[in-house]
Amino acid sequence: MNLSKKVLSTSTIILTGLSLAACGKKSDAEESKNQTLNWSETTQLSTQDPSLATDTTSFQALLNTGDGLYRLDKNNKPKLSLAKSVKESKNGIVYDFDLRKNAKWSNGDPVTAKDFVYSYQRTVTPATKSQMAFYLYQIKNAEAINKGQKSPSTLGVTAPSKYHLRIQLTRPLSYFKNLLAWPLFFPQNQNAVKKYGKLYGTQAKYTVSSGPYTLTKWTGNNKAWTLVKNKNYWDAKNVKLNKINEQVSESTTTSYNLFQAGKADETGLTGEQVAANKNKAGYHARLSSAIRRLELNQNKIKAFKNLKIRQAFSYAISRQQLANNVLKDGSIPAKGFVPSGMGTNPKTGAQFENDAYVKSGVSYDLAKAKKLLKEGYKETGVNSIKVDLLVSDDDTSKQTAEFLQSQLDRLPNVSVSVQSIPYTQLISRQTAGNYEITVKNWQAVVADPINFLDVFQKGSSYLNNGWNNDQFNKLLNESENVYGNDPVKRWSKLVQAEKILIKDQGTIPLVQTAHPQLLKTNVKNVSFNPTGVPYDFKNVYIAQ
Repeated sequence: MNLSKKVLSTSTIILTGLSLAACGKKSDAEESKNQTLNWSETTQLSTQDPSLATDTTSFQALLNTGDGLYRLDKNNKPKLSLAKSVKESKNGIVYDFDLRKNAKWSNGDPVTAKDFVYSYQRTVTPATKSQMAFYLYQIKNAEAINKGQKSPSTLGVTAPSKYHLRIQLTRPLSYFKNLLAWPLFFPQNQNAVKKYGKLYGTQAKYTVSSGPYTLTKWTGNNKAWTLVKNKNYWDAKNVKLNKINEQVSESTTTSYNLFQAGKADETGLTGEQVAANKNKAGYHARLSSAIRRLELNQNKIKAFKNLKIRQAFSYAISRQQLANNVLKDGSIPAKGFVPSGMGTNPKTGAQFENDAYVKSGVSYDLAKAKKLLKEGYKETGVNSIKVDLLVSDDDTSKQTAEFLQSQLDRLPNVSVSVQSIPYTQLISRQTAGNYEITVKNWQAVVADPINFLDVFQKGSSYLNNGWNNDQFNKLLNESENVYGNDPVKRWSKLVQAEKILIKDQGTIPLVQTAHPQLLKTNVKNVSFNPTGVPYDFKNVYIAQ
């Protein structure tokens, strides 16, 4: 989600020292008015407009400054939040929500049903240019509106009264409540959006909050910001932290040193840092539901339209070496584009990545790569390929790029140069399709294979590498619109679609990423969600 993911230059480090209340019990810690958490990030904020966000860091901030009809609990199950109650129709298509009457925006405005109507309409309106709008396509008329075929007013989201919200779907959706707990589905304050216009969400002063915290000290391109407890939040009495200071460190060496010096409460770990800390208290390791992949842009390099050339690039990369010798952080070789944890076969219980596994699509065989490339050259009339590999300027991305360069440069007449740029610039260029080859990450929003596969469906706002496969599109359409209520047949269609994507090298999966982390032992209630949903700090507190 890149869910676009993580990637990024040096800046002045601004950290507020820890201010901890002397408390002996959890209840005391929770009541402390000086609870301050110092957190590390590897990427900058790119936006705080919920309709335009695409990356994990931006969504994490939105998750903490916003609230939805549901919020995930400590077990990552959706629980009612801005909604007091919900009635679901027997066919699972219509949801009627009764909203809390005590919910307010940080500017004092009441949170009403119209704020949800406005938010969803704004996201699917073509002029907004939301890359995430397709997540709303299961709502009545959303897709037609997003394609300019219907008016936003026809969207299946209405406000029968001030605190009554109705959402009408096109079909039952088993994971719909999980989606509603994600910032894209949070309300938006129309007064604020109209007031700030194009500036909305570009700096802290051009935002407004409905959630536990408000955003401060973010100027749009700086590398430090602060989340401050929102006194207007309907559940403020249960928000433990008073302040969260966030600091971007592209290098874990920097964040690790700050952690060791007591100036940060958390740091990510890479390589040798993992080996040195994996037996320490506070060490946490989890395999995230994110796939790092190499994207070949057929729109920029015509040779990539040839299947054998795409296959040659894939066969030339040893994913095992990348995971074990370069990253050394618990990442594992990808078995496909859909990672583990995205569901099980409704008949056999098998994991999706095993049912859809295509060994040849993720194997390493340099001799075969050279043979295929030679054949591809002959078929296309091309005799050399010179490309620029675009990545972020964080440590992990640069290490990955250097490895890929060394692997691909072994192919006959292939020359790869590396360009590393700040994360926000990378996101912009990837979104515009302005790259020849690039490393991308995609992370789950919900634990379902469709969350990965629909990225490559025709019409997807994320599909800008020139790849298209009619059979793949047909299978995805059938999985959702024909067999959406038949789990067995739907599973089969999704498995077939994944196999086509990998066999045709529509993308080149590299590794399923890991997230090793060192956390101070007095930081409590951090939820380590295996699906990789951003951190929700609402229930986090610091014990002493």
